[in-house]
Amino acid sequence: MQDFIYYAPTKVLFGRGAELRTGELVREAGGRRVLIHYGGGSAVRSGLIARVERSLDEAGIEHISLGGVVPNPRVGKVREGIELCRREGVDFLLAVGGGSVIDSAKAIAYGVPYGGDVWDFYAGRAKAVKALPVGAVPTIPAAGSEMSNSSVITDEATGLKRGYGNDISRCRFAAMNPELTFTLPPYQTACGAVDIMMHTFERYFGTEADMPLTDSMAEALLRTVIESAPKVLEHPDDYLHRAQIMWAGALSHNGLTGCGNSGDWATHKLEHELSGMFDVAHGAGLAALWGSWARYVMHRDAGRFARLAVNVMGVDATGTQEQIAEEGIAAVERFFRSLGMPVSISELIGRRPTDAEIAEMADKCSDGDSHTVGGLLRLGRAEMEKIYRMAE
Repeated sequence: MQDFIYYAPTKVLFGRGAELRTGELVREAGGRRVLIHYGGGSAVRSGLIARVERSLDEAGIEHISLGGVVPNPRVGKVREGIELCRREGVDFLLAVGGGSVIDSAKAIAYGVPYGGDVWDFYAGRAKAVKALPVGAVPTIPAAGSEMSNSSVITDEATGLKRGYGNDISRCRFAAMNPELTFTLPPYQTACGAVDIMMHTFERYFGTEADMPLTDSMAEALLRTVIESAPKVLEHPDDYLHRAQIMWAGALSHNGLTGCGNSGDWATHKLEHELSGMFDVAHGAGLAALWGSWARYVMHRDAGRFARLAVNVMGVDATGTQEQIAEEGIAAVERFFRSLGMPVSISELIGRRPTDAEIAEMADKCSDGDSHTVGGLLRLGRAEMEKIYRMAE
């Protein structure tokens, strides 16, 4: 068990109509002039942006808007938002949308008070010491960015996709209404379920095995997603199970399921290069890679994988640890397939990646073979290439 600090300052307002209290929440957090940041036209067509604007108006809060955030959010849009906020005197960022929108808002929040280029933080050249406050109205349960300290941004000029974590960007509040997820397409719903599971897996597969309370919470969260995801795919307006997934998404990435454990994060790092190169959905990319990563590192702690197999996937505990672990990995992949998710890169992009593409992803992920990723097993460039090839 590792010593740990658990910090979760985000105020959560959860339930029907939560977005209608946005103005109250912004005012409570000290916002006076707000940038409403959102993605595509669905937030406008559904009336969500209008409801948020009306709530801000009723609270006497001035606001402007910036839409256009895309999946795998771009640093170009972030820079546009930074300049807009400076020009308009914005003092609060309100993200209305999924993880991409929240991540973009966090990046803008870092960039407004910073004298250099915001990409410095994501490239590891600078550490943010100031940021505008951020609030969120999540519409896609997946990234968990509404309660995490992290954001991930893509540099469209280079194809690099990088994450940056800093507690000063944690949302002051999250207004979470499961009804806002009723209209999510099945593919986005499935991608979100995978991402939630992966945020939990990345913490679960650490090098410690003596934090049973944290492990049990992680396993319960995983079982909940496995139970609820198929039900909302069959009945999109099932409030109960939409609520379970939405809350699981927040808890999976606010640090709770990693207290005392070191974590791994290799699959996320590998996937960032995959979605950076092919601009695919993050959750789908994770599904395509996880089984290959798991089989490559399983020998380092077969007992851990066997525990997942039995406690989460319902695998029979008969056999060797290695046999149980392998069946557990296969069971996870079967679950991904049942949601319509790919379990190989070929399924994800519609063809096999070329040798050059695999080499480029491994080179970018390792920064030219200058650093490793992972916790259960440290992966250098050569190991990354092997996992990408296993996932072909």
